[in-house]
Amino acid sequence: MEAAQKYILDNKDRFLNELFELIRIPSVSADSAYNADVARCADLVAKNLIEAGADNVEVCKTEGHPIVYGEKIINPSLPTVLVYGHYDVQPADPIDLWDTPPFEPTIKITEVHPQGAIFARGSCDDKGQMFMHVKAFEAMNKTHSLPCNVKFMIEGEEECGSSNLGPFCRANKERLKADIVLISDTSVIANDCPSIDCGLRGLSYLEVEVTGPNRDLHSGVYGGAVANPINVLAKMIASLHDENNHITIDGFYDNVLELTEEERTALNLAPFSESDYCKDLNIEAVYGEAGYTTIERTGVRPTLDCNGIWGGYIGEGSKTVLPSKAFAKISMRLVPHQTQEEITEKFTHHFMKIAPQGVRVEVRPHHGGNPVVTPTDSKAYKAASDAMEKTYGKKPIPTRGGGSIPIVAMFESDLGLKSVLMGFGLDSDALHSPNEHYGLFNYYKGIETIPYFFENFAQ
Repeated sequence: MEAAQKYILDNKDRFLNELFELIRIPSVSADSAYNADVARCADLVAKNLIEAGADNVEVCKTEGHPIVYGEKIINPSLPTVLVYGHYDVQPADPIDLWDTPPFEPTIKITEVHPQGAIFARGSCDDKGQMFMHVKAFEAMNKTHSLPCNVKFMIEGEEECGSSNLGPFCRANKERLKADIVLISDTSVIANDCPSIDCGLRGLSYLEVEVTGPNRDLHSGVYGGAVANPINVLAKMIASLHDENNHITIDGFYDNVLELTEEERTALNLAPFSESDYCKDLNIEAVYGEAGYTTIERTGVRPTLDCNGIWGGYIGEGSKTVLPSKAFAKISMRLVPHQTQEEITEKFTHHFMKIAPQGVRVEVRPHHGGNPVVTPTDSKAYKAASDAMEKTYGKKPIPTRGGGSIPIVAMFESDLGLKSVLMGFGLDSDALHSPNEHYGLFNYYKGIETIPYFFENFAQ
């Protein structure tokens, strides 16, 4: 891999500028106002794959946003790596909380990133991490050191549920045949402490609506006599946790896989400073389910959170109304052996049951996925572990990721493929938040490491 590594060093500035070009496109998949930008971003991903040397590159239409496919088959008898990533991004709102424009990448020095970090929406999730694979492939291909076959499947709907990825995979099983899926959409513990996620939580995401009177009412005339949907919704949401922050939904924990004391001890060996954690978030103390550590709460325990709540008058000044409706978006992170279908059904039944008389409640499921645990004794995991040990100088620690990548379980069920979650971001990189960023160290470290994974996996 010496030639590939030299190629990477010689082209570092160009690799960064090309990433900036990709980041500048506001490919927000959840908002139809950005549909043209999402399509433009897909075309640019395809263009980069072609220039890197991929064959059969295609921008594949779906019922929603397109999926970009490309491949390089150097010998059908060699192993094949299927690289998955996504080019769509979260909305940038609230814009006024960004220090710099969200779609104009800006490099700034930070305490965590002394070599500089790229501040922009999508810099880490997932354009920066996805693009590492394109550039690592280019380095191997241009130096004739690609050791096995590679296929790319880069989608544009990960941030809004990947609803068309499953149908695409099922319709293209032969085209997508591979030996492993390689994904960089996760994080490491720290830049001096590499890690590999060997598990992800599942997700049930839904929206609730509480309706009271048939119109907004004068709060002086009707207040105290008619149920206020905002008051009712607030009480209903508050009742979903008890005094120990245990979730109160009937049967919620029925299928939760409880870790043994040995497993819990091993999980908590990962480096973690609660004081640094609180300092980074500017909070006085951690908060969560009683009886569990922060590492356990964010990796192996299920959760329920209100992600947004609205209703009534929120404009400038005052308007004394008793609103007709109130809404909330709620997400639940799931662990083995919970399923999205089970938890969505249990939440819906429970939420309807606790609604008081005087209001009507509707629960609308959005998207989600099942939890997944990936083996740490596989050839693919060892290939990733050895690659990171070579570039970081330390053996990576296996960890459980708190986030969800629902398609990982789908790859296993529909394509029969396991995945390796070899990410290079940091949890502190403000993913989904204002001022999202991605360290230059991390971007280049990923490009440097990926070729070694290919080399190890081929061997």
